[in-house]
Amino acid sequence: MKIITVIGARPQFVKAAAVSRAVSEHNRAAGARTITEKIVHTGQHYDDNMSKVFFDELHIPRPEINLEIGSGSHGRQTGAMLARIEEVLLNETPDVVLIYGDTNSTLAGALAAVKLHIPVAHVEAGLRSFNRRMPEEINRIVADSVSTLLLCPTATAVENLNREGVDHGVHLVGDVMYDSVLYNTRLAEKSSDILDRLGLESKSYYLSTIHRAENTDDPSRLTGILDAFSRLTRPIVLPLHPRTRKTLGAGLETLTDRVRVIDPVPYLDMLMLEKHARMILTDSGGVQKEAYWFDVPCVTLRDETEWVELAQAGCNRVVGAEAKNILQAVREFETLNAVLPENRPTDLYGDGHAAEKIVECLVQL
Repeated sequence: MKIITVIGARPQFVKAAAVSRAVSEHNRAAGARTITEKIVHTGQHYDDNMSKVFFDELHIPRPEINLEIGSGSHGRQTGAMLARIEEVLLNETPDVVLIYGDTNSTLAGALAAVKLHIPVAHVEAGLRSFNRRMPEEINRIVADSVSTLLLCPTATAVENLNREGVDHGVHLVGDVMYDSVLYNTRLAEKSSDILDRLGLESKSYYLSTIHRAENTDDPSRLTGILDAFSRLTRPIVLPLHPRTRKTLGAGLETLTDRVRVIDPVPYLDMLMLEKHARMILTDSGGVQKEAYWFDVPCVTLRDETEWVELAQAGCNRVVGAEAKNILQAVREFETLNAVLPENRPTDLYGDGHAAEKIVECLVQL
C-alpha cells in the first residue's frame, strides 16, 4: 500500500509523526515494507518553527515533497495547493491520501484526491463547532463529505456524522494527538528547561494562547480578553507570534506587569509550560485537550468548542471574550484550588494507541 500524507501546519506534523511511527512498527512486525508513505508539506506554515530543528527535536520524518505554497487569502492559498497536490498525486499514484484536521491543506488534499478517484482517509473526522463563519468548520465538513475513511477521535464526532447521515467508513480510533503528547512529553521532560529560563515555579502561573482571527481581528473581543488579563491576580505567560503581537499593537501597553509576553516557544517547551501551569486560557483547540491530559483547568476564549466533552466533564469553561465571563471562570476554578473534578472521565480521547488503530483501518481499506 502506498500512502500520500498531506499536511501543512505544525500541529499536523506532530500528529502525523505518531502515524508514521505506527506505519514503521507495522512494517517491522510484518517483516517487510508492506506500507510506504510519502509526506507532502504544502508550505502553509513556513516560519522558523518549521525548520530542521523542529523535525529533529520531535523525531519527525522530514517531508519528501515541499510545495512551498506560503500564505495568502483562503481562495488563493487553497487553489494553489489544489493544483500542486494534483500534480503530486498524478505522479505518485497512491492507494490512499491521508489528511489531518481542518486546515486549507486538509481541504486541498481531500479535493485533489477525490477528483482523481483516490480514497481519502480523514484523521479527526466528525468534529463540529456548528459555526460556519469559521473557515475550519467549512474545511471539516467538505473533507468529511468526500472521505472514504472517517477516523474519529471521540464518540461525539461519530454522533455528529451519524446525525448528518454518514455511517459508512466511520471508525472511532481515539485522538492521535494524545499519542503525540504521551510520546513528546517524555522527550520534553528530558530536554526542556523553559521553566528555569523564565524563572517560573510549577503551578504558580497561568498560561494563555491567542491566535484565532475571531479574537485577534475583532477589536471588541480583543479588548475584553486583554482587560481580563490585566485584572488577573496571578502572573500569566502569553507566547505571541510576531504577527499577533503586531495586531495587538497598543493594546499590549495596557497590560500590567503580571502579563508576561514572550515569543513563541518550540513544541517541547510549550508542553512543559502547559503541564506546569495552574490554569490555561486559550482559543486553541489543541491546547484545550493538552490541558485536560495534563490535569490543568482550561478557560476557552471562544463562544463554542469542538471538544464539547471537556465542558461537559467540568474540565473546561467556554466563556467567549467578555472580561467579566473570563474572570468569573477563573474565580470558579480557583475556588476549586485549580483542580479538575475527581470524577472526570480519563478516557475521552482513547487509550494513546490511536495511530495503530488508524494503520489497521488503512490496511483493511
